[in-house]
Amino acid sequence: MIPKIQTVLYATDLSKNSAYAFRFAVNTVQKHDAKIHILYVVEAISPQMEERLLSHIEKDKLTELRKKAEEDFCLRIEDRLRQFAAKELKDDQETLKRVVGIHIVYGDPATVILDKTDELGCDIIIMGTHGKGFIQHTFLGSVSEKVLRRIRKPVFIIPLPTEDTDITLGPI
Repeated sequence: MIPKIQTVLYATDLSKNSAYAFRFAVNTVQKHDAKIHILYVVEAISPQMEERLLSHIEKDKLTELRKKAEEDFCLRIEDRLRQFAAKELKDDQETLKRVVGIHIVYGDPATVILDKTDELGCDIIIMGTHGKGFIQHTFLGSVSEKVLRRIRKPVFIIPLPTEDTDITLGPI
């Protein structure tokens, strides 16, 4: 028996066409009468860069700057959601109420996605991926591939279009 989908984790990189994958997440929560958590991961700075920063700025100030950046990102995601809802959900405003959390987390994207999936009790993950050439993929890897290798829950990987779409939500 297929488990009921009650909670979806939509992981976004806030790229130009990331709203394309959000459409799939919205469709999933509508069809399954589920709720959705939105996750944006801010990649952690390297230990060397942090050491350099700490040589110029106090640790408390660095923490304060991180907190401010987190708040700014959250506001941007909320603004994009409002724009998306106004455009895509004008006949179904109730769907926006299904967004039960917006999470901005510092760290390694794949690790954070896996941790949040467990922490929030998500049944599936929906995320977009950018098509990259073979050489780039071989050397750089991708967040989606790292998640797929380590997760034991369903993951929907949505290829993001390379061209601008009609649902681009403006700059971040």
